[in-house]
Amino acid sequence: MTDTTRSELRYEGKAKRVYATPNPAEYLVEYKDDATAFNAQKRGSWAGKGATNNAITAALYPKLEAAGIPTHFIEKLSSTEQRVKAVTIVPVEVIVRNVAAGSFAKKLGLEEGKTLARPVVEYCYKSDALGDPLVNTDTAVALGWASEGDLARIRELALQVRDFLTPFFEQRGIRLIDFKLEFGKLPSGQIVLADEISPDTCRFWDAETNEKMDKDRFRRDLGGVEEAYGEMLRRVEQA
Repeated sequence: MTDTTRSELRYEGKAKRVYATPNPAEYLVEYKDDATAFNAQKRGSWAGKGATNNAITAALYPKLEAAGIPTHFIEKLSSTEQRVKAVTIVPVEVIVRNVAAGSFAKKLGLEEGKTLARPVVEYCYKSDALGDPLVNTDTAVALGWASEGDLARIRELALQVRDFLTPFFEQRGIRLIDFKLEFGKLPSGQIVLADEISPDTCRFWDAETNEKMDKDRFRRDLGGVEEAYGEMLRRVEQA
């Protein structure tokens, strides 16, 4: 039987804690109920948020694995915990956009909801202190955050995730507007999808009403946040 006893806290972010385990090749991830927006300038929480995001991620990652996308996910341990492979996170977050929304629409003067002619892939330096600034591949390579080969593989995997998730959510009456991914490296050097896929990291709009079903409800004080997260879990778990 696998020993998943948590030991030292390896990392605490805005939405999760990552613990070492007796097996150096594995971590335990605990999802928190905390919510943040605007680089943690706005904070809140609600009961069950961590459990909902854990459940959504635990439902999606095995499907992505089955589709040929390697991930760090091993198994769900409890309502808020999962066992994952120990990875070294690449400090370059990836945003994939199908539709103009949020800061992308605002800074380019686009109408929110405009479908893009092709997916747009953006990179951000993973730094809460700096507000996760946008960077390009040259910057990431020049500063040693990732190699050109790493970034090419990350882009390839990010688009594979997009190609799987877009029709998956369409079948459940949801438009996948955009999403953010993080990747990690195994000791072998293999790059795998890490972190989570949830309403915290994606923009989901109801296909019929365009009602927002994600963290924008918290960001924009739209109300009904818990209900939207719960509805997304229900749709993800649809057969």
